[in-house]
Amino acid sequence: MRKSVYDSVINTVQDLYKSGLIDSASLKNIKALCVPEIKEYPPESIIKIRKKMKLTQKDFASLFNVSPSTVQNWEKGYKKPNGASKKLLSLAENKGLEGLI
Repeated sequence: MRKSVYDSVINTVQDLYKSGLIDSASLKNIKALCVPEIKEYPPESIIKIRKKMKLTQKDFASLFNVSPSTVQNWEKGYKKPNGASKKLLSLAENKGLEGLI
């Protein structure tokens, strides 16, 4: 979901809550459904995240349940992480190693 659409939906739902048209449970459920899209991770960002966590490519790959060659390909820009890997990169970037274990 694009950021501007996400913001519009959340603002509208919060206004409905403030007006008493929806309850707090509905507000929470709608917010949970409106998860913003995870950003793309260029090779430099992946390297930075891995080095910040002080992990080898092999150990980083193990956390992501991918092969070390996949991590190498991400870091060289030959492949891009997608799906669950992008979500895990987001967690690693925002919460560090503790967010993954």
